[in-house]
Amino acid sequence: MYKNYNMTQLTLPIETSVRIPQNDISRYVNEIVETIPDSEFDEFRHHRGAKSYHPKMMLKIILYAYT
Repeated sequence: MYKNYNMTQLTLPIETSVRIPQNDISRYVNEIVETIPDSEFDEFRHHRGAKSYHPKMMLKIILYAYT
């Protein structure tokens, strides 16, 4: 399985939903990636070693880095 992936994490020092503008590109990236079903990433799952980060989170990082 994957490491815990929680977009509503409460331990952040700021509330991201308030601090990030509504028209920020990160919100659009998040909306697009969240429309992809988790089943699309099943073939990339490995059952060996430590838990990996969720593929959606990694995809968001890559897409945001290229914007």
